[in-house]
Formats: sequence, C-alpha cells, structure tokens
Amino acid sequence: MPRNLPSALAAAGLALGGALLILAAGPARAFCGFYVGKADASLFNKASQVILVRDGSRTVISMLSDYRGTLDEFALVVPVPQVLKQGQIHVGERKIFDRIDAYTAPRLAEYYDEDPCAAALISRGSVAMPVGRPQKETKDERSRALGVAVEASYTVGEYDIVILSARESDGLETWLLENGYRIPMGASRALKPYIRQNMKFFVAKVNIKEQARTGLTYLRPLQFAYESEKFMLPLRLGMVNADGPQDLIAYVLTRNGRVEATNYRTVKVPANMDLPIYVRGDFAGFYRAMFEHQATAQDQRVVFTEYFWDMSWCDPCAAEPLSPDELRAAGVFWLDDEAQADNGAAPGGGPSARWKRYAAGAPVMVTRLHVRYTPKTFPEDLMFQETADRENFQARYVLRHPWRGRPDACPSAKLYLDGLARRQDKDAETLSWLTGWDIKNVRARMDLKPLAQRDWWERLWR
Repeated sequence: MPRNLPSALAAAGLALGGALLILAAGPARAFCGFYVGKADASLFNKASQVILVRDGSRTVISMLSDYRGTLDEFALVVPVPQVLKQGQIHVGERKIFDRIDAYTAPRLAEYYDEDPCAAALISRGSVAMPVGRPQKETKDERSRALGVAVEASYTVGEYDIVILSARESDGLETWLLENGYRIPMGASRALKPYIRQNMKFFVAKVNIKEQARTGLTYLRPLQFAYESEKFMLPLRLGMVNADGPQDLIAYVLTRNGRVEATNYRTVKVPANMDLPIYVRGDFAGFYRAMFEHQATAQDQRVVFTEYFWDMSWCDPCAAEPLSPDELRAAGVFWLDDEAQADNGAAPGGGPSARWKRYAAGAPVMVTRLHVRYTPKTFPEDLMFQETADRENFQARYVLRHPWRGRPDACPSAKLYLDGLARRQDKDAETLSWLTGWDIKNVRARMDLKPLAQRDWWERLWR
C-alpha cells in the first residue's frame, strides 16, 4: 500500500459527473441556547470534503485535498463531461472549506434550569496514491496507438493540466503508466464505465515553481464549473485500493430545498437529544463514537444528513453564516445578479446588511451529508435530487445544568429534584444508545445512584 495516502478526495472520487482518481471527503423551530462546542470534519482521519453547488443543470464542484506527500508526486485524474475551457477551472481557497465546515458542524448547546422556587420550570424543550513525475513530452504516435488524445493543456494557478480522451480503459491505463503515473490494480476496470459514457479525463499535477510562488505548504482546492443533467458524485473509482472504510462530507448548496440521495437511503443522524453534563469535556470524542456506532448499525449503507439550513442565519451558531462574497467563492453563481443590483444601491451597512437586502431573492440552502462507505456497501456512484423540504435540521445536542438548591427550599423543589433524577437516568440511556458505550460506565461517570438502590416506583416509569 502506498504511503501518505491523502484522505481528502480519496473518499469519493469527486468530479464533474465522473469520478476522481488521485494519483500521487428535526424540528422546524428556533433552538436558542448557548453554543459551546462543535465536531468538525477533522474528527475523521479519512474524510474527503467537497462543496457541490447545483441549480438546474449548472454545477460547481470544489475539491479539497489533504495530501501529505511530496508535491512533485501529486497528481489527479478526474473524468469530466466535456473538454473544459481554462476558464471553467479555478484554484480556490481552503478557508472556504473551513468556514462552511464550521457553520454546518454538529454542535453542542447548553442551558441552565431555572430555580423552581422562583418560577415554574419551563422545558425547552477515488483513491489516493503517490505517482512518478509525468514526462514532459509524449509521442503522438504512441498516444494514438493507445487510443488516447491530448485535447487541451494549460496551467491554472499552481496546477499543470491536460485533458485527455480515450477509446479503451486499457489504453488509458497504459498511457498513464508510460507517462509516469503509478496506477493501482483494477484502475482499468474502474475507468471503463466512464469511457463508455464518452467522458473526458482531466489530469492535473503540481507545478512546483508556481506552488513555491504561493508561499503555501498545502494544496489549494480545485474548482470546476460545468453543465450536466446528472446530479451526482462518483465513488467507485475512488475505492480502487481503499484500505478500509472512508468518509465523505459533502456540503451541497442549492437554491430551494434539502438534498438527498436517490439511489441510497438518506437518514438524519440522531439529534436534538439531551446528554450528560460530562460530555462537555469531550464533545468531539462523543460525536466520533456516536457516528461510528450509528454507521455500523446501518451497515455503512446510508447517507446521513448532519445539517440543513438557510445560510442567511443559524440558531445556535457554531460559526457565522458565510457572506455573499464567501458564498460566491464557494461557487454560488446565482448571487451575481443580486450583487450587481446591490452595487447600485446606497452604500453602507457592511456585508451582513447587503446580504439581508437580497437574501430573500437569492436564497442559499446548505445540506451537509456524511457517508461512511466501502466498495461493498456503496457499489454505485451517489445520485442526488433537490427536494421541496425546507424544514431546518441540525445535529444538535443539549446539556441541561441542574438547579443546585435544597429539596426543602419550597414545595416545588422536591418535585423538581424527583424529576431531575429521572431525567438524568434518561440522559445516561440516551448516551449509551447513541454511542454503544456501556450504560454502567456512563452512570458511573455521572455519579448516579444505582437502580437497585432506588425506590421501587422510581424504576417503574423510567
């Protein structure tokens, strides 16, 4: 197995209605409360991240790589629906992924119980691998013999790019091998379905001199704009030599409603539940354990929804909503008309004020999807549809700090404390069910009185 396999992009072979091969992832109500923690994409070691912007047949895909090998060994191959013009490819900024990840991340909120004596209690309720350096020149005769043609070549930012067409997957595999790209066993078989669809192949590698000029130690994301009737993200080519389950986190930006898979079951992660107070010290560990347990329970065969919201606001906010400029940088192209109209408006108010002036006419809805998959559990590329559902949802978990008064403080105090014991026991059971953790260990961490020591009626209606 090659070393330094990049987890990003490897999880999903993401691109332009084709696949990517790296050669080298609730209730409709205001939640309120105090946001105190989040669980971002960095929790998962092999997590690819992709931003997919879709409206009609127009699509913009942004792919983030966390490749850790030497840059002169990095390259990627992406099947595309047609020969892309140079202007259709762009080098984006990593901070956009950081922003949208933070905004949509699963979050922890906390509340404090009111004094029962002061008032009635209100319940608020692609596979990555190192490659050799491609040859600077290839022989046209040899390429034609292999059924491979170089359709275009150019440099975009720190990437040198060629676009290929091929008649046979074996010929394309041979061409890549002869030009210094080490391809895993099975690549030809994985490429074949895309060649049958008459896809072209986008090949990019790092231009070391251009990369040095950026002063960056990481690779910036590549972005592609294209038109296709297919609303999809491919997985098959990205699993040619996967060494275990991988994660894909997709931030899908649309104009109207929530996005779901059409060829796999889409479910919401269990959310909006109360947890024991001690989870506050390691919310990230809780969420990682919870997701792994729930994915295993579903046999790693479902697409999980972690977030769906109108991007002009949030409640509670794990991060501020993206500004119009940030959304445009992510590929949201339908803001252009509104932005141009806004340029003629009276100045002032800052980005937030400008956003509010035209957000109603140019809504941006974000669906955060999370997939844990293997070649066996996800044998088909992901196909999507935008639904009419606009009910807000977020992977939100709640801590409720108890009132610390005495039982004899007032007549309501004892009733409150009796209910608190039942509530804490339920919180322990919830945490055990979500994560698979032993209920005895959870109760011990909470310092709860064992059930056997409780009065018989306390055990009756838990």
